[in-house]
Amino acid sequence: METVATQVLEMIDHHVLFILLLQLSVLLVAAKFFGEMMVKLGQPAIVGELLAGVILGPSIFGLAFPELQATIFPHDQLQFDLLSVVSWIGVLFLLIVTGLETDLQLVKKVGKKAILVSFGGISITFITGYGLGIFIPDEFLVDPEQRIVFAAFMAVAMSITAVPVLAKVLIDLKLIRRDIGQVILAAGMSDDTIGWIMLSVVAGLAASGTVDITSVAWSIFVAVAVIIFGLTVGSKIISYIINFVDRHVGGVEIQFSLLIAISFAFAAFTLAMGIEAVLGAFIVGVLFGQAPRFKSEVGHALEIATTGFVAPIFFAAAGLRVDLARLMEFDVFIIGMLVLSIACLGKFLGVFIGASFAKFSFWEKIALGSGMNARGAMEIIVATIGLGLGVLNLDMYSIIVMVAITTSLMAPSLLRWSLAKVEINQIEAERLKQEEFSQKSFLLSLKRILFVYNKNTSARLAVHLSVLLQKYNKSEISSLITSKIQKEGQVEEDNKIDEDISIFPNDSKVETITKTGTSLSEIVLKEADNGYNLITLGTERILNTSKKFLFNDELDTIVQNASCTTMVVNEANGKAIANQILETGLIKRILVPTIGTSYSARALEVA
Repeated sequence: METVATQVLEMIDHHVLFILLLQLSVLLVAAKFFGEMMVKLGQPAIVGELLAGVILGPSIFGLAFPELQATIFPHDQLQFDLLSVVSWIGVLFLLIVTGLETDLQLVKKVGKKAILVSFGGISITFITGYGLGIFIPDEFLVDPEQRIVFAAFMAVAMSITAVPVLAKVLIDLKLIRRDIGQVILAAGMSDDTIGWIMLSVVAGLAASGTVDITSVAWSIFVAVAVIIFGLTVGSKIISYIINFVDRHVGGVEIQFSLLIAISFAFAAFTLAMGIEAVLGAFIVGVLFGQAPRFKSEVGHALEIATTGFVAPIFFAAAGLRVDLARLMEFDVFIIGMLVLSIACLGKFLGVFIGASFAKFSFWEKIALGSGMNARGAMEIIVATIGLGLGVLNLDMYSIIVMVAITTSLMAPSLLRWSLAKVEINQIEAERLKQEEFSQKSFLLSLKRILFVYNKNTSARLAVHLSVLLQKYNKSEISSLITSKIQKEGQVEEDNKIDEDISIFPNDSKVETITKTGTSLSEIVLKEADNGYNLITLGTERILNTSKKFLFNDELDTIVQNASCTTMVVNEANGKAIANQILETGLIKRILVPTIGTSYSARALEVA
């Protein structure tokens, strides 16, 4: 007799798999088609993706071709669960991308004003949303005895703001770096962070089935503890892991896999702690986005996978559950218009009050209210979680999705209209000019510097210059110690650093790396491919006057083939000058020959 442990589990039924693949194909094609149509009309793609689901659902496709619609989207629990799994992956990917785009430095930069705007918007809409939930008729509730949890879910759904919609509109209008644009974006990020905490707490209450002081306090404690842990200890752990993997493996692919694996693991952890998985994914996204060695190509690849595959399927699948026929019924329509009105008025009023305390002008307040009113993807996620937990019925779910679509359609037009009336002042103009320079700056783009260690004065001077650069742009320095492999297989130790001697200042943060190879150029070029922006090295040899080499064979090979910029420090006959610079720390006169090339411009900026 077979035990449970030795039983062979059956593979998924071919017909079930066929239907799932067909569903994914149909949803993706329809979502991208209608999404692109909306983009051409100047609207967010999410509106078209949700519309695709509504069209494929029972409201339109189901009425026109009921048998075909039932074949592709059968009323079967297993098929529903499989599609839900793909949708949930889309939700987590969306939250990771949102986290990656959350700029904590931006929030700190405009912190006080953004917090006031965010607090005003959230507090008023939370109160009005909660009040709405308390007085909505019983027939719109799954369980009237759980009205407090339902009201809390309505409050969260009303409070949320769609950062992706805001960012897209501000980028399109070239206003994302304006003062008002930064405040709108930072306030939206603050809204989302607070929103995920509130959602986690409310979801925890819904899952436990009880609402009392103890359960509320525990949910709040866990959510806040997870965020504090993530932004403190978690930040250091993530940075260490990225550095370790980048050093020993490297590459965009491994960072991509690492991001997904840790995000899913932390999402599972937060779920196990009784709060929503979305909070865990969001926090990991924030931490990876702030890590110094996180490659921007990883974020770009994840964004492509999200916007090109899983997110459209999630939104289209969400639209499948919307029943337009029910929304057109008198009582549902009235409640829907009431929810939409309270959502818009509550957010506008709250943001206007918060912006008044932050001393914004009238048109700035209007612009802030217009932008913060967009709910977009975030409200869809809240509604999906509420439906899955049994807090929302299909009528309320459809209403909330309708509110998300309508507010997302309103935001771009209102933002364009109101921001056009916000004038730029002289201080802001100067800041924008400085930021434009910073974006083009070679020095400010340096994140990682590779110093090639050598026992000569030029190398010490190269270190001195590298440390100056590090202090200027907070970059990382890695000191590369090279050893050549001889023909007999022995390793030459000439460049090995003495254990009791450090040529770096005590306050500089330097990572030491030891590599071996057949030549200096081979070692340096191979290491330079690991994401460095600048190589610095010194040579004590006099510049070669022959036409064959500029410096020497090894250095010329590095300069000509390096995947990043190279800075060579040559002491030539100026050893006394180099020692004087090292002793005093002063460089009094610099001559920079320039011929109009990009490397001349970089040399001038370094000087």
